[in-house]
Amino acid sequence: MDLAAQCFNPDSIGGYHAHVYYQNSEQRALAAEIRESIAARFDVELGRWRDQPVGPHPLPMYQVAFDKTLLPELLPWLMSVRGPLSILVHCTTGQNDLLDHTAGAIWLGPQLELNTAIFADPA
Repeated sequence: MDLAAQCFNPDSIGGYHAHVYYQNSEQRALAAEIRESIAARFDVELGRWRDQPVGPHPLPMYQVAFDKTLLPELLPWLMSVRGPLSILVHCTTGQNDLLDHTAGAIWLGPQLELNTAIFADPA
């Protein structure tokens, strides 16, 4: 993939998703604490618990959808509370899910390998 194919217009970012991953019951308990705190502190939309990998996500997780205006406040807060968890934060452009989950993504904690093949064009 050439550089131009990995770029997008930042003005197309409508919001963000954070995916909070966990690997075991101890991590799930921490993820639950973070979820409760997010709901109490921020105006976000919490997705349901996914206790099995789904879509491109290699581990159980839940999603947090939020407006782009919250990024400067929510991102450092997530950094400070994530502990051993991996959190994927990616933009939502509505144009290209592959770019949103790769070029438009940042990782907090260890980076996981996403199953990006699901974003391939069915040819």
